Amino acid sequence: MADTLTLFTSIGLSEQKAKETMKNEALSSALKEAVTQAQRVHGASGVDKAMGTLLYNMASRLKDAKRLAFLADSIVQRKICTELQLAAALDFVKSHPQDPINQKEFEEACGVGVVITPEQIEDAVSAYTDQNYLLLPSLRGVLREARSALKWADGKVIKNEVDMQVLHLLGPKTEADLEKKPKVKLQQLFKWEIWLFAFFLTGEVKSLMEQLRGEALKFHKPGENFKTEGYVVTPNTMSLLKKHLDLTGGQIRTRFPPEPNGILHIGHAKAINFNFGYAKANNGICFLRYDDTNPEKEEEKYFTAIKDMVEWLGYKPYAVTHASDNFQQLYDLAVDLIRRGHAYVCHQRGEELKGHNAPPSPWRDRPIEESLVLFERMKKGLFAEGEATLRMKMVMEDGKMDPVAYRIKYTPHHRTGDEWCIYPTYDYTHCLCDSIENITHSLCTKEFQARRSSYYWLCNALDVYCPVQWEYGRLNLTYTVVSKRKIIKLVETGVVRDWDDPRLFTLTALRRRGFPPEAINNFCARVGVTVSQTTTEPHLLESCVRDVLNDTAPRAMAVLEPLKVTITNLPEDSQSDVRVPDFPANEAKGSHMVPFTCTIFIEQSDFREVMEKGYKRLTPEQPVGLRHAGYVISVQKVIKDAQGNVVELEVNCCRSETAEKPKAFIHWVSKPLTCEVRLYERLFLHKHPEDPSEVPNGFLSDINPNSLQVISSALVDTSVKGAKVFDKFQFERVGYFSLDPDSTADKLIFNRTVTLKEDPGKI
Repeated sequence: MADTLTLFTSIGLSEQKAKETMKNEALSSALKEAVTQAQRVHGASGVDKAMGTLLYNMASRLKDAKRLAFLADSIVQRKICTELQLAAALDFVKSHPQDPINQKEFEEACGVGVVITPEQIEDAVSAYTDQNYLLLPSLRGVLREARSALKWADGKVIKNEVDMQVLHLLGPKTEADLEKKPKVKLQQLFKWEIWLFAFFLTGEVKSLMEQLRGEALKFHKPGENFKTEGYVVTPNTMSLLKKHLDLTGGQIRTRFPPEPNGILHIGHAKAINFNFGYAKANNGICFLRYDDTNPEKEEEKYFTAIKDMVEWLGYKPYAVTHASDNFQQLYDLAVDLIRRGHAYVCHQRGEELKGHNAPPSPWRDRPIEESLVLFERMKKGLFAEGEATLRMKMVMEDGKMDPVAYRIKYTPHHRTGDEWCIYPTYDYTHCLCDSIENITHSLCTKEFQARRSSYYWLCNALDVYCPVQWEYGRLNLTYTVVSKRKIIKLVETGVVRDWDDPRLFTLTALRRRGFPPEAINNFCARVGVTVSQTTTEPHLLESCVRDVLNDTAPRAMAVLEPLKVTITNLPEDSQSDVRVPDFPANEAKGSHMVPFTCTIFIEQSDFREVMEKGYKRLTPEQPVGLRHAGYVISVQKVIKDAQGNVVELEVNCCRSETAEKPKAFIHWVSKPLTCEVRLYERLFLHKHPEDPSEVPNGFLSDINPNSLQVISSALVDTSVKGAKVFDKFQFERVGYFSLDPDSTADKLIFNRTVTLKEDPGKI
């Protein structure tokens, strides 16, 4: 162990990096062999840090042992001397899996022996600066792009030449150039500034389909699996890929594989858009496959809710499948895996297997025939739960040894009943179901990267078609929790009503709150197709919601805290109809009629008895206009109750065209419907309620006591009378609202989806 550590640090790795490398058995073995090979040629002191870095990068990015030896030899002979050349070399060997490698083609593709002279660099940079002279003040750091004309040139030399020529053309940097500019966080910019910023960075804000249709993640083409990073080529790989292409016709195939043990949340929306969207954008197909291998936690309501949410977001699965569809085939493959010597029955208990330093199994080398007999006994129910497992003989990328393939559970399955008492694990099931369904792109979030090598290992160990796993960054939101266990805790403790409580960020909760599916999809597009993990503020999602609802939610007038107003200069029995446009910015989209009588109701906050500076609404000295009605009202008398609270106003009205233009127009209702309104705020007080440094007493101690306000006697105009559940409205000057499923024929209940504008205090 000490010798290996010394060997790795001798090539320039830090002690910490060397120790991390040693934990990965496959990487450690490959690097050790490559460095030893280099030292045989150059001596122990002849392997400098530059060569050591190339050897490390090669060993960490290539899994094929034959190709490792070939590339290591090229590095040792100093044919491959730069990262650019190494990247080209890796691409070449992955795209040429068949032996022997054509040495001449390889060296041409990698720039072996190509020499770039200083004169060539000077000429290339000069050509660029001559063409872009007028733009140079804004391109001081960008001119290094001139290197595109000099593929194999040293980047540092190009940069020095660029700096010299810019200095010659523009002169030394001025004090203004050197002045430190204040940093501005994107969150501090207004919404339009953010998108203007994005426009200048990218030229446009691309739709999700454009991102997925394009070169966003440089995905492989169907059948070219062998060209991707880390893919292991076996003697049968090419024939298996040919059969795969014959069956699929080169069609892109993806799958969305949720566990049916909880409700989908906002993070799953990105996964749904990514999997279904990538297939749709490229004329492919996407399966909805339930990963139903844990019967203890699965319920029918979750199967139904997951499918509903996928379809609600606008996607139709090519087929709905289940891991349990393949239980017999998976079992047969497990028997084959044992026969091939790659799996064994183990009797270590669950607690012994936890962690990355679990002791090796004493049963690892038990005879194949013995494991076959014991596995059959597991299937027949002759062991107790936890008494035996089937484990695979492999090491995962994170160093974990021999993951479990099958465990015993005496729990009836939702679909197969009591037929099985052994169930496959994710590590065993997932890649094989992908193979069975001929998936081309197995898209998963970044935390599954540590399982990629086991994914490839198992398919290759069983000699079946091996798809390609691609990882992307998961989507997280602040001020929320999405863990199933924690949401269950919130439900059980009564903090929220259920999984669809509108304060949560499950998809059923967002639907109930009134979030349009288009807005959620737009939000996923704006977050972008990235490999980095994203943590986003809820107000960015809410902004997408406003953008959609502004164009789709018809206007109505509602008063949440009513104040009675009697118009004394109108007859008591007077009534007229007022036309209110559904969309004031485009009146051609329709309108509705509301009654106008001598008794109306306004918001209490739209009246103040004492005039204050900057207040533009109704006071005894200041009249206001009534929206859409064509009237201006002025206060004649203020009526109070015994406690001194204002309970009614008596006013006069006059036609708007005959009155002086008021400073403000307020909304109102007359002969309204009484309804319940539920106003929602963030459920948690801190951005990261699960972070002990922010919330030391746990997420349940961080609940916002004002996250829900229920107004039982709000008033709304009669235009909403025929509304259906989830119908959406903009209550003028109040916010966007959606009809809740709790509504009855006698009482409508509205959830506030979002306010009309973002509260600056939240940003």
